[in-house]
Amino acid sequence: MEDEVVLLDSWASMYGTRVRIALAEKGVKYERKEENLRNKSPLLLQMNPIHKKIPVLIHNGNPICESAIIVQYIDEVWNQDPPLMPSDPYERAQARFWVDYIDQKVYDTSRKMWLSTSEEHETWKKELISIFKQLEETLGDKPFYGDDTFGFVDVGLISFYSWFYSFEKYGNFKMEVECPKLVAWVKRCMQRETVSKTLPDEKELYDRTLTRKKALESK
Repeated sequence: MEDEVVLLDSWASMYGTRVRIALAEKGVKYERKEENLRNKSPLLLQMNPIHKKIPVLIHNGNPICESAIIVQYIDEVWNQDPPLMPSDPYERAQARFWVDYIDQKVYDTSRKMWLSTSEEHETWKKELISIFKQLEETLGDKPFYGDDTFGFVDVGLISFYSWFYSFEKYGNFKMEVECPKLVAWVKRCMQRETVSKTLPDEKELYDRTLTRKKALESK
């Protein structure tokens, strides 16, 4: 009997994008349900009653929540090649550490930059750039975070790429100037169809978030 796989997701979500890339890497067939986060569906509230957030992967009726946990679950359940997690326990621990670093730092800092003005804005901009510089340093001269293999940390970070354009516009900086090795890594990731066909359009994302920002400021 074929697995029943449903993903509760939002088109613009970097966390949902992360899960979609992992599913694509494993060749998993699934049904995707777009959530309106201002009017959450009864299914989402039922499947994630604690946080009430997307993404949620529903596998044969059982919900799995939190994108990093979902990606690890996908790697374990559909354990055919390519593996996303390293085989070595220490390397797995390091991969989890860096995805947690991404989740703790990138979104919150970029949002603070987005919502701030004047000196505070400049402070959060510098903080965001420093986070990406740290991630660039961690990558080093490796093709991918998984060395020669596109893996868990790559999946965890590349889902933010569609937002780089918005970060640059809001912060008035260029990622290619600040973090050239990271941008070169992005280009390698984009050669994978699982990535290039999954990521939302960066300019459409920017237009939507700009419209939202103007609406917030007019209230």
